[in-house]
Amino acid sequence: MHLSLIDFGVIIAYGILIFTLAQLALRQRPDPENEQGPIPFGRNLPWWAIGTSLIAANISAEQIIGMSGSGYAIGLGVASYEWMSAAALLVVAKYFLPVFLRNRIHTMPEFLKRRFGTRIQFVMAVFWIALYVFVNLSAILWLGATAVHAVAGLSMETSLIVLTVLAGNYALLGGFRSAALTDVVQVSMLAIGGIVILVMALERISGGGTLEGLRLLMARAPDHFHMILKPDNHFYKYLPGLSVIAGGMWIMNLSYWGFNQSIVQGALSARSVAEAQNGIVLAAFLKLLMPVVVVMPGIAAVLLVPNLAHPDQAYPALMLLLPSGLLGLAFVALIAAIIASMGSTVHSITTIFTDDLLRTLRPGVGRRMQMIARRAMGIFVLVAAMVAAKPLLGNFDQAFQYIQDFTGFLTPGIVAIFLLGMAWRRTTENGAMAAAVGSVVFSYLLWNHWPHIEAIGQIPFLHRVGIVFLICLALAAIVSFTEKPRARIIDFDGIDYSTGKTFNAAAVLVVATLVALYAAFW
Repeated sequence: MHLSLIDFGVIIAYGILIFTLAQLALRQRPDPENEQGPIPFGRNLPWWAIGTSLIAANISAEQIIGMSGSGYAIGLGVASYEWMSAAALLVVAKYFLPVFLRNRIHTMPEFLKRRFGTRIQFVMAVFWIALYVFVNLSAILWLGATAVHAVAGLSMETSLIVLTVLAGNYALLGGFRSAALTDVVQVSMLAIGGIVILVMALERISGGGTLEGLRLLMARAPDHFHMILKPDNHFYKYLPGLSVIAGGMWIMNLSYWGFNQSIVQGALSARSVAEAQNGIVLAAFLKLLMPVVVVMPGIAAVLLVPNLAHPDQAYPALMLLLPSGLLGLAFVALIAAIIASMGSTVHSITTIFTDDLLRTLRPGVGRRMQMIARRAMGIFVLVAAMVAAKPLLGNFDQAFQYIQDFTGFLTPGIVAIFLLGMAWRRTTENGAMAAAVGSVVFSYLLWNHWPHIEAIGQIPFLHRVGIVFLICLALAAIVSFTEKPRARIIDFDGIDYSTGKTFNAAAVLVVATLVALYAAFW
């Protein structure tokens, strides 16, 4: 146990603050039962709440602990997941959101149902739920338990149980509308905590100044400050050269930010398209800053705590360098973010389960039964993720790479289906089904290194994603050409894809910043 009485006081005060803000938000809710609906915040969120809710749903243990661990092992190159997502967010805001909001889409499988049919909706709903439970939830739980174990001294098993219980209460009893207000506080505290940890780490490296610490860090760990890795780099298999700019990284980010229910549900709650776009551009700016919080501490740990048994221990080890009070604040902000992210993921799973599976199997199911099924499913997936966490992630040095690798089994097909569904009217349901199944099958074949063809060897992860994406496009096109497309229920006609001056100016600034960053750390 590394927490002092002062730390416990800070934790209690923070908990009271978040609870008070949540209650204030819940009192403004006109319809308590609507809280658990498919759009958790209604359709009235302002831009600032949308931007922070996107980041709050994204920033959890998998980013803070997982990316710090990859920063410890790989270096600044892993920041491409953050920086390139800023560019992907601009694409999502301009071209995808207008379609979703115009058609009042609630879930991503709902879009597939209305565009193609119920079979692809059902299949993709099952795929998404499996992905969320056994990749996202289990990874968040495992990495969160790693922090609790290191700071609070609890065993990994006890830490997993505690986080599961807290997340279950938040997701199933606390409500989601309150998150719109509390997210602002939690994202701010996470950012402040990460910056404080980095500053203190740099000052410890230099014995005084922050800038001097950064200079020494870059001088003593120069191999950790390259964005584009060369083929002879040991971690090229995770970040293969230019693929982080013009290859598979785009597929990963478009899928995550454009078609991931737990992420996009915040933007679907916007008052208007313009409000959603401004919220997303705020999130893009925040993503440019996130490597300072989630990657740089891991790089600093290379000098301060070398020879860690596992890279994912880097961030918790740095937290222990904080003085009393600050340690409690950083710890409770991290745990709150983990619980909020888990709550968002559980809400996505239960929404997809009731809206896209239960209603498909039993179209006449009543509202009360839906609520019961939603809560039962929420409990089931939390327990399943808790049980699966150690067997799935216990032997991985970098859990963040586990998440990306296995998410990459579905992302090529997801992006192919949605892009063709929006851009090519000729695409059919069987074509979409071919892309969905082909994504899993061909990803597995390439992931398994084609052992019967020795000359190919191991294909870098992002190359695999790009290759499978092209295969999925080809499969969908070939199958679609063999049959007649169905009538579309999605309205694409007359959608205004133009953006306002504020968004355009911000987008130019985001792109210019990206160019400068990659030029500086090439």
